[in-house]
Amino acid sequence: MAERTVVQVVPAMEVSEGAGVRILRTIGTPARRHLDPFLMLDHFGSDNPDDYGAGFPDHPHRGFITLTYMLDGHMAHGDSMGNEGRLDPGGAQWMKAASGVIHSEMPRQEAGLMRGFQLWINLPAAEKMSAPEYQEIRPEAVPEVTEEGARVRVLAGRYGDTVGPVEDPNTDVSYLDVRLEAGATFTHQPPDGHTAFAFLFEGTAQVGGQDIPDTSLIVLGEEGAVTVKAGPEGARLLLVAGRPLGEPIAQYGPFVMTNREELEQAFRDYRDGQLVRDRAAFREV
Repeated sequence: MAERTVVQVVPAMEVSEGAGVRILRTIGTPARRHLDPFLMLDHFGSDNPDDYGAGFPDHPHRGFITLTYMLDGHMAHGDSMGNEGRLDPGGAQWMKAASGVIHSEMPRQEAGLMRGFQLWINLPAAEKMSAPEYQEIRPEAVPEVTEEGARVRVLAGRYGDTVGPVEDPNTDVSYLDVRLEAGATFTHQPPDGHTAFAFLFEGTAQVGGQDIPDTSLIVLGEEGAVTVKAGPEGARLLLVAGRPLGEPIAQYGPFVMTNREELEQAFRDYRDGQLVRDRAAFREV
């Protein structure tokens, strides 16, 4: 079986977002601006409430999807269309901002560990001004596969016969949370041609025989299987893949369109209070 090679190692860059929340960013940095169809990957994690307590007050999005996955802690969601939800440990939120959403994500705790990820997924040009959608995924709705030495939570896409609750027909995103015991080996084959990456956030591991630096993004080749071998402490990592769109990307902050004119229109709409055009459908899984 052919193996995907390691194409690039992208070290995390510390940034401040929202009202001063400390974030580690990999996709969306000077080292890796985009990874089609993925636009940004942020990892937040701290047990110091000064790092996260102010949260992410109201802010706009247009032209893409956000997928937020909570590992620890509790976050409240609210948006300009009236949707309200709660992200608990192991739960997720899928939000297709599309034509425009203004929302907030605020901690529901004053102490303790707050940890998770947010992934931005691009929308094709034909979908950027479509109606927004919102899906809240409770922790118990995320299927988990237990194998020898491994536990795999399937948030999106397919792992074997197990299908995750999140579906993106534009990119066929797969999103796996893989936990490995010490020395265990895990193999998964995304479709050839799909962009794939791994992000190690606990323990130590190798991909294709190469050590994975902690809190760094590993960009993988376009063909073959991904083989991960855990180190002596075990390992936990994200393994994500998706079909690239191959379209122009024009991005400025929270707006992602295909050209400068569309970006300028997004700013005018936000300035004029016209960003939000449709009420999102709310689905809880």
